[in-house]
Amino acid sequence: MALNTQKSLIYIVEDDSSVAQVMQRTLTEFGFHVEVFSTAAAIIRQLQVERPDLCIVDLGLPDMDGMELMSHIARVSSCGLLVVTGRGHTIDLVMGLERGADDYVVKPFESRELVARVRSVLRRRASSNSGGANRPPRYASFLGWKLDCSANLLCSPDGQDNLLGTAEIQVLRVFLERPYQILTREQLLGQRNISPLDRSIDVRISRLRRKLEIDPQQPKIIKTVYGSGYMFSATVEWS
Repeated sequence: MALNTQKSLIYIVEDDSSVAQVMQRTLTEFGFHVEVFSTAAAIIRQLQVERPDLCIVDLGLPDMDGMELMSHIARVSSCGLLVVTGRGHTIDLVMGLERGADDYVVKPFESRELVARVRSVLRRRASSNSGGANRPPRYASFLGWKLDCSANLLCSPDGQDNLLGTAEIQVLRVFLERPYQILTREQLLGQRNISPLDRSIDVRISRLRRKLEIDPQQPKIIKTVYGSGYMFSATVEWS
């Protein structure tokens, strides 16, 4: 599977024509080749002819439950799966991920969030399919900042270098690999069953905000999603 967006074929399964048009226009502007289907039956027929790199599936389809369609796509294709739902219920998202989805987008969503998640899924799929033969990208760029992952060096938009500690780089890399996603404390620390009294993630977030934010007290990049975790709100480019 190619990472070059010019070669990436994306199928959108969405019965709301206005939403489908927005997604198609956005992804086309970023160089993806996009085909839109309004029913599950239509995409099932197309999958017999051509296999995409990624399928974006709305869970609320008129002729088949979105979960069933995802299971079918996973059986006949190795493409990435991105769930789109307006339901907003955690159980739907969890079930989608358990059925094989790589990621999810909740309506309403911003165009840049959609593009970021699509790129993220394609990048992870490409890395997985290569069997580790390709070296992972070294540099990540966002909002004028540039991170050298090999040297743990963060360069600011004005050219100042900041050497990050191991704890900070761990959290920042998780953010950069999954922008515009709500990440829990467990996901950011790479641990399970973290004690509610463990404040280590808060310390790391605070240090990163002091480096990245214009006003750390009112963060615009690393946002707190109360009751859920944190979100990195910036488009990330890898090289």
